[in-house]
Amino acid sequence: MARLHLVRHGQTTSNVLKRLDTALPGASLTDFGARQAARFALEQPPRGEVVVVSSLARRARETAALIGSVWGVEAGTVDGVHEVQVGDLEDRWDSDAHEVFRTVVDRWYGGEPDVEIPGGESLSQVRSRFLPVIDGLVRDHLSADDPPDVYLVSHGAAIRLVAAHLAGIDGEFAAATHLNNLGSIELDLVDGRWECRRWGAVFAPFEPPQVDEPLVVDPMG
Repeated sequence: MARLHLVRHGQTTSNVLKRLDTALPGASLTDFGARQAARFALEQPPRGEVVVVSSLARRARETAALIGSVWGVEAGTVDGVHEVQVGDLEDRWDSDAHEVFRTVVDRWYGGEPDVEIPGGESLSQVRSRFLPVIDGLVRDHLSADDPPDVYLVSHGAAIRLVAAHLAGIDGEFAAATHLNNLGSIELDLVDGRWECRRWGAVFAPFEPPQVDEPLVVDPMG
């Protein structure tokens, strides 16, 4: 079975402060974030051969390197899978900035992929740089007769948006079901189609959550 694990990086100071930190290279892991990465690797030993790659962001590279060191594999990097770029909102942590971001992301999940974050990206732009990397991982690793599991360490918002697109996940579920640091989404490639096996702590099949309040989105990173 060809399986892709989309893994969110470990905790950074920006995550703690809820600071919109998306530009490369970005923040490093906190000590706790480094421990999260090591614990992930220890608690989820691979089934067999694995490939570990990450975005170019410092926090993702550090997370992948720690996971790889526990598993005895060298982590690589790939361009194009960094976090959604927030443009004019970069480095802000105020409620107004987060509200602008949430509003745009809600519109993306609602079917408006060309809406842009002020000075930043649209969902269409995120997909145009991220999805070719997934195609490359399929071509280079996941098309083998006995493929390795591929672990791609990336970023919370980007992972959820891309996974929802690949596997046809309901937008309400994807928007509301957050990924904590070192949370992951598992996608299986079955007859050329992506199927979502697990989203964070939730296993398939997925149902839209019952919520009484407006949906929120995790702090960026």
